[in-house]
Amino acid sequence: MPVEVQAEVEWRKLRADQLREQARRNAIVIVPIGSLEQHGPHLPVEVDSLLGEAVALRVARLVVEHEPVLVLPMLWTGLSEHHMSFGGTVTLDAPAFSALIEGICRSLVRHGFKRIVLLNAHGGNDNALRCITDHLSPKLGVPILQFTYWYAAAESIAEILEQQTALRHACEAETSMMMALRPELVARDRIGLVAAANRTSEIKELVGDGVYRWRTLGSISSAGVIGRPDAASAEKGERLLGAIARTIAMKLCNQEFWSLPWRSDPPEP
Repeated sequence: MPVEVQAEVEWRKLRADQLREQARRNAIVIVPIGSLEQHGPHLPVEVDSLLGEAVALRVARLVVEHEPVLVLPMLWTGLSEHHMSFGGTVTLDAPAFSALIEGICRSLVRHGFKRIVLLNAHGGNDNALRCITDHLSPKLGVPILQFTYWYAAAESIAEILEQQTALRHACEAETSMMMALRPELVARDRIGLVAAANRTSEIKELVGDGVYRWRTLGSISSAGVIGRPDAASAEKGERLLGAIARTIAMKLCNQEFWSLPWRSDPPEP
């Protein structure tokens, strides 16, 4: 029997005529958005972008079994001002970031795509992307979906972690996934430097949730890490990647979710 070949999901590998056909099929388009920023003494600056792209592609390869889906190339920089003191970080300001996202979404809409997913892989982008989504959905006339992958798969992540309750920064989760995907980029001999770093309290440790104050990451941890990278393993990383992809794919394949009304007609005069 001939081996069934899975449909290509990477936008950059397709021709324009193939992409026009995907628009006619009402394909979901995933836009992965990351950052280029410091990740402690043991991880490279591309962590968020590398992990975000890996999650997006794994999700798409599950979704494509049920309906058409495409993944754009990773947007490798975002809002990372809070990491600048460590060096190695490239950041945009809010207007530039917003304009970049709008330009991409506008291009997709002009080509006929109506289901756009902004898949975020960097915590510093989260607030801005929600505001951008609120702005662009009515402006472009399509119901744009936005999520940060570790919030969308929070329960699945928590079940696997041993020393943390959630994904943080250069932590048990991110270090594990990097060990699974790119072990040669993890400086295991430098993980011990995190334990010796100075750390101050986070806002929620003092007053609980619901209160926000901007801080640099260096003011919280002199190592630029929040979490327990010493608890990381490649096996745990593969389990995390699999669980995250399955959870998000299940949500994107929910047809009731996509059919929910998102705007109302004006009332009769």
